[in-house]
Amino acid sequence: MHIVIFSCITLLSLTKPELHVSADTTSFTFNGFHTDNISLSGVAAIQDGFVQLTDLTERQFGRALYSSPVQVKDSNTEVVNSFSTTFVFRTSPMYEKLGGHGMAFVMVPSLSSDGAFPSQYLGMLNSSNDNQTYNHLFGVEFDTVQDLEFHDINNNHVGININSMISTYSERAFYWEAHENSTENLKVDIDLIGQQYIQGWIMYSGFDQVLNVTISPLGTPRPSTPLLSVKLNLSDVLKDNMYVGFTAATGVISGVHRLLAWSFHSNGEAEALDLSKLPLVYSSSSAVSTREFKIGMAFMSVFVLLAVCGITIFILYRSRQREAIAEWELGVELIRYRYRELEKATCKFSDKQLLGVGGFGRVYKGLLPKSGTELAIKRLSRNSEQGEREFVAEIASTGRIRHCNLVQLLGWSRRKGELLLVYEYMPNRSLDKALHRKSGKYLRWEQRYKIIKGIVAGILYLHEGWEQQILHRDIKSSNVLLDAQMNAKVGDFGLSRLSEHGQKPYTTKVVGTLGYLAPEFARTGKASTSTDVYSFGVLLLEIVTGRRPIEHEVSIEDFLLVETVLKLYSKGRLLDAVDPKLDGFFDVEEVKKVMVIGLLCVQPDPLRRPSMEQVVQGLASSAGLSAHPLECQTSSVEPYIPFPYSAEKR
Repeated sequence: MHIVIFSCITLLSLTKPELHVSADTTSFTFNGFHTDNISLSGVAAIQDGFVQLTDLTERQFGRALYSSPVQVKDSNTEVVNSFSTTFVFRTSPMYEKLGGHGMAFVMVPSLSSDGAFPSQYLGMLNSSNDNQTYNHLFGVEFDTVQDLEFHDINNNHVGININSMISTYSERAFYWEAHENSTENLKVDIDLIGQQYIQGWIMYSGFDQVLNVTISPLGTPRPSTPLLSVKLNLSDVLKDNMYVGFTAATGVISGVHRLLAWSFHSNGEAEALDLSKLPLVYSSSSAVSTREFKIGMAFMSVFVLLAVCGITIFILYRSRQREAIAEWELGVELIRYRYRELEKATCKFSDKQLLGVGGFGRVYKGLLPKSGTELAIKRLSRNSEQGEREFVAEIASTGRIRHCNLVQLLGWSRRKGELLLVYEYMPNRSLDKALHRKSGKYLRWEQRYKIIKGIVAGILYLHEGWEQQILHRDIKSSNVLLDAQMNAKVGDFGLSRLSEHGQKPYTTKVVGTLGYLAPEFARTGKASTSTDVYSFGVLLLEIVTGRRPIEHEVSIEDFLLVETVLKLYSKGRLLDAVDPKLDGFFDVEEVKKVMVIGLLCVQPDPLRRPSMEQVVQGLASSAGLSAHPLECQTSSVEPYIPFPYSAEKR
């Protein structure tokens, strides 16, 4: 009992902050934390002497700010003073090698975190105020997820953010290690989610207007060369008084972000941290007698012996149950779930949990009992050779891909021919269900336009954004899923194929869905980005018209959606094709632009179709630029389609 009391007293004494505040200067040092002088919001909490910014809850954020504002500008010149800070942090992801999402040092004008988003926004901003000068936000992010919408360079980087989630400057996480026998320093990478303790230094010179950011493993000397050193004028960014601190966030994948120590000086160099006082450093050996130590070691020896025996028996048992690991499995960096865990999560794959049925298997909703995490679990058909090939392809093509408009593959499982893929769960199901429901709430045009932009971003990343070009080959409304905020995410990569950028189309077995297939793909079996663009064009027309690509309950003249829209365009009646459920409530120019893009995408000549990059430009452009003719699909109709970009052959 006396040991516990001693530990508590020691902890309180170690975490007592050293504060120095004058009229123009604020400095403080936390060698460990307690509740004094720290303002917490979101899921942030102080535990055992450290600040835990996030826990394992998905899609949450936490902030910890110094509770009093700090004067950062000279009262006479309005120039930002030379401030500096140093801190120790650690990130422990829920799953090894999967970050979620990162943390940042921030300077903000208010203690309030209202309106901030988690996930890729790190609890700093939201989709509405991102990139607005009125934010007066300065941040240095330690990001562990690559978000292409914010132009992240990788999933392990340090960035400098000014009023925006798009980093003004960024660099992969590393430090310069000095060598005694060499005049040159060695560049050593740091894994931000490697569960190591990392110390950071941020130093700003108001005189030179230079910002230096440095990191290194805890216990190593501060590198003489910073990770980032940039010219930066913060006078228009920061207000006279700012709040300083840290923020972190989780997404679909969660992680624990901890702050263990922090020192700050508003007008000079921050005091060095006393590493011996950090909450992670404890030594209780002096409080334990030799006799107690021997007894403890005896019990530990017995426990280890029993554990070894138990593990040996378990391994022998499992070796009889487990299938041999295939060669392709060795390179998959995803969570391998236990089959029984997924079986329990889906109530033994009950039909009540069934979300949908695909060409190679069924998709179930699952709920992990311990964490309460909702999942979508694809169960491929038993003993299906083609299904196993699909499984391998999907693992290979999506295992390392992460984008906010692509459904996240979380993990997999495999036992005795049972092949399972585990995805993030999309509560609003698929686009086709939302688009073609017979009753209830219909998709407004604003929602449809937002969905279109999300689909475009997802497909563009598959074609151009990743290290290898990925062809989806089955783009359709049922393969677009909607999250809780109705954000579109392209899913179902079971038919996707990888190729090097610029590789010629290759011949494969014709796969896909009737009505979405490009004519040359159905005829020759040659897949390319152009065949994906064709399917996307059909999908665009489907979203605007509310009609399926092939309608069986209409006249033969209106049987095919593409033909119907093309004929209406040639007659100058394009708006007649708009979904009547919109009841006239839509932006006419946006609708016209989307339908024209759709028609351009479904041109018979694949060389005349736009690329996804050109589609992005087209959606963002205003009318009145160069026009491009549409090659008609019938000999009797020869319309001319204006479009605000010049399409080039790819």
